[in-house]
Amino acid sequence: MTETTLAPTLPGSGSPPAPDPRRWIALAVIALAQLMVVLDATIVNIALPRAQADLGISNADRQWVVTAYTLAFGGLLLLGGRIADFAGRRRTFIIGLIGFAVASAVGGAAVNSGMLFGARVVQGAFGALLAPASLSLLAVTFTTVKDRATAFAVYGAIAGGGSAVGLLLGGVLTEYTSWRWCLFVNIPIAVLAAIGALAVVRESKASGDTRYDIPGAVLVTLGLASLVYGFTQAADQTIGWTSFRSLGFIVAGLVLLAAFAVVESRSEHALLPLRILLDRDRGGSYITSMLVGAGLFAMFLFLSYYFQLVLGYSPIRSGLAFLPFSAGIVATAIVVSSLLPRTGPKPLMAVGSLAAAAGLLSLLRIDLDSSWATTVLPAEVVMSIGLGLLFVPLSSTALVGIGDRDAGVASATLNATQQIGGSLGTALLNTFAASAVTGYLLDRGAAASNPTVQLMAQVHSFHVAFAWGAGLLFVGFVAVVLLIRGGRHTDAPAGGVPAI
Repeated sequence: MTETTLAPTLPGSGSPPAPDPRRWIALAVIALAQLMVVLDATIVNIALPRAQADLGISNADRQWVVTAYTLAFGGLLLLGGRIADFAGRRRTFIIGLIGFAVASAVGGAAVNSGMLFGARVVQGAFGALLAPASLSLLAVTFTTVKDRATAFAVYGAIAGGGSAVGLLLGGVLTEYTSWRWCLFVNIPIAVLAAIGALAVVRESKASGDTRYDIPGAVLVTLGLASLVYGFTQAADQTIGWTSFRSLGFIVAGLVLLAAFAVVESRSEHALLPLRILLDRDRGGSYITSMLVGAGLFAMFLFLSYYFQLVLGYSPIRSGLAFLPFSAGIVATAIVVSSLLPRTGPKPLMAVGSLAAAAGLLSLLRIDLDSSWATTVLPAEVVMSIGLGLLFVPLSSTALVGIGDRDAGVASATLNATQQIGGSLGTALLNTFAASAVTGYLLDRGAAASNPTVQLMAQVHSFHVAFAWGAGLLFVGFVAVVLLIRGGRHTDAPAGGVPAI
């Protein structure tokens, strides 16, 4: 029995293209680049306190080390996807790698906060080229169900476990070298991946009308940036949700995104063709991706604070405490790669999102003197299995059956939902946690000055964040049940998105 081919048929040909004999080496190159992008989202978190002290960054401004990257990355992803489609996916991939390496070098050598923030913006911009090019290269390189399931298993494992590895690597580099090496480490990775891409990755690009939708690019970039910035400002207790600054940017972002939807519905060369979103499985995948990104942030951010602030762990020990989470995702993803062609995406995604929500909810058991082995570890294992079940079919469902012309923008949209979901989750859950601390201490009156009570307030705030994060993951489960169809991937149409 021959394997089902997912890639579209080549023009003028009656049969699908033969599998690339170097596709597995290409997968290693693409995976290396994707690991760099994922690592960079978390590797600076543990290094941030020392970078802040070294460069004299204020508490109010330190958030920009993270949000400058996220704003540029999330806001430019759709344009990056279209550039990859039209300019050539391998070419865009290599340009993204080189630009990312140069920006990392500048950031690592930063002598003041402005230089570091600017480098993070440029990193995000080149990441917005690199990430969609990586995923769309997978979509056009692996043309059979079995091969593509394996490729997406690798990608899913990196997407899920790379963040935790970044926390560990950030701790090691910060403690034994310098916080600057959390940025410098990208340089050899990018150079190695670029050399590999030149050697083994095939070039591919969309044909036909390759004009860029400049009005759409401006509207979506400004809209997403404004929305994320508004939520980031709302998370600042000195500004808050009801301030004109927060509400103004949030409303402006929503208006700009609405205008973007109108422009896309009328454009002949849309940046984000609405047919991509209107496909039921693809749209459901994007919604689930955003909800999971928003909910998962609670685990990484607040559990990291719990390890260091409450349990007194060092940066390295905190990173090590996340390793079972990474290992669980990788191990589960390997199993899922063989299950996906037989079961289809829906059962795996439903069980995975529900298990992830249950694991996060179980972290409500943490206390001032909780044991990592008996309290945190079981939650990490359950979450990692759930996310391993979820990430592989999620990536595949978002791209399966997509036409070659739209592979880049479809993958960019998936990445954008993860970034925007994580950014909104940062602001939303951090605001809830900060309010929980304030309310807890106010209820304790004079006892609020007691250091133990203050730590208890922090733990209470973590409970609140974990509960809300679990709620977002459960809504993701509902989205899977209602929107993702139960058919197998072999039933998915090839050569384009089905009409709805």
